[in-house]
Amino acid sequence: MLSASAHVGQVVTILIMAVALGMDALSLGVGIGMKGIRLRDVLRISTVIGFFHILMPLLGMFTGHYMSSLLGHVTTYFAGGLLILLGGHMVYSSFKGDGVQVLDHRSPLGLLLFALGVSIDSFSVGVSLGMFQSDLVLSVLAFGFCGGAMAMLGLLVGRKVSRNLGDYGEAVGGAILLAFGFMFMF
Repeated sequence: MLSASAHVGQVVTILIMAVALGMDALSLGVGIGMKGIRLRDVLRISTVIGFFHILMPLLGMFTGHYMSSLLGHVTTYFAGGLLILLGGHMVYSSFKGDGVQVLDHRSPLGLLLFALGVSIDSFSVGVSLGMFQSDLVLSVLAFGFCGGAMAMLGLLVGRKVSRNLGDYGEAVGGAILLAFGFMFMF
């Protein structure tokens, strides 16, 4: 049984980690939002990201300690690669016009790939949390809420900014995703 101060420390640590993991969703949401997005899509995308921020740490926690060193590097490169592909496509699409549509964040596949790319780092965090006596329910609910709420905030901010940037919004949003993808890779 944890003492009261140890429990408060654990809750604070979990909340800080949830906010840190949600920062990816916030910043990448700005990039997608700059492409121009409907409010209905903001709700759908942020809900799926929130779900993935629950699912991925759960999967990570159940995976266990023996896989953490191997998967930590693989998941980072995978997430970076996905973001580079999504960002590159957005930049390419913005210059080629509406005729180019390979991956759409509103399509089921595009939404799945985006949510996976944003949430994959929470898998590694889940593996780490699985080694400790952490509050499973509090952890995954905090991760899910912060991931979903911060994605929504990012999408709404990006949506607002895109109105001011006009046609260049998609290119700027794609450049943001590319930058984060390269940061993950290197």
